[in-house]
Amino acid sequence: MFSRRGFLYLAAAAARGAAPMTGKQRVDRALKGQDADRTPFSFWHHFGLEKLPAEKHAQATLDFHNTFHTDLVKVMSDYPFPKPAGEWYELKVLNNPFPEQLRALELISEGLKGESYFVETIFNPWNVAEKLSSPAEVLRLKQENPKALEAALEAIAESEASHARKAVAAGAAGIFLAIANAQDGIMTPEDYGKFSEPFDRLILDAVNEAPLNILHLHGDRVYLDRFVKVWQAAAINYSNFATGKSVAAMRSLYAGVLMTGLDEVNFRKLSEADLQKQWDAARQAAGKKFILTPGCSVPNDSTDEELMRLVKVVAGTRS
Repeated sequence: MFSRRGFLYLAAAAARGAAPMTGKQRVDRALKGQDADRTPFSFWHHFGLEKLPAEKHAQATLDFHNTFHTDLVKVMSDYPFPKPAGEWYELKVLNNPFPEQLRALELISEGLKGESYFVETIFNPWNVAEKLSSPAEVLRLKQENPKALEAALEAIAESEASHARKAVAAGAAGIFLAIANAQDGIMTPEDYGKFSEPFDRLILDAVNEAPLNILHLHGDRVYLDRFVKVWQAAAINYSNFATGKSVAAMRSLYAGVLMTGLDEVNFRKLSEADLQKQWDAARQAAGKKFILTPGCSVPNDSTDEELMRLVKVVAGTRS
């Protein structure tokens, strides 16, 4: 919630006829815990373009941003990790595992012209391993040949670390590291600590100097407390609705930027009044280090009209 000083700042800016802040300026102020002309926001969904060239992916990303005026561009990353010729786990480190995605990032950077930050989505090695085989196969290998699984996860992590460095070099402000297996019902805390955390950290450490690395903690039974103190990321994105962990409770544990507040599951049903209520509640609880977002991607079949409701609320043009 804005301080009295913040309100006076905004009132003075309005009286001077000051131009609205850019998305980059709003995000910068959130990172620093400073007042802005309004809360920065973003949302996203999957475009389903992973079989098409980079140009299509980049154009869809830019069109989405330009249509809905997001303050932060979260780039989707659905191109698959290359499968080896032999067993799925017989992997080698790849210097450029996602060439089409990297080309898309270069085009997105050109299209944004430095006016907005964008972050590159990276799914953690455990998730990649599941996509290369299946969740059941990964668990089987964990039981029968844990060393082989660890070697595969390390190869994926080293490859993704290389991609992360290339993404930042292409203009990304950081990575959006998606972690979906650090939750009860998928892995115990001990297993996550052995089979996933070292490899997730390896990727994050590869770009630790980037200004906007984000941890996306996916799921409804996430071990949230594990990530709030010692992981070096500028922001955490999680679902306060799915986890039941209130924004106020999360703020009491975490000093960085919180990216949360909107109910991603029921997003299509939310009225402008519902969205305003969720925004107000999250902003008050999170304070200034806050970017209004859903806890995960909104439904892929959301219509432009449904997506525009949030834009109207944030822009103060509710009808």
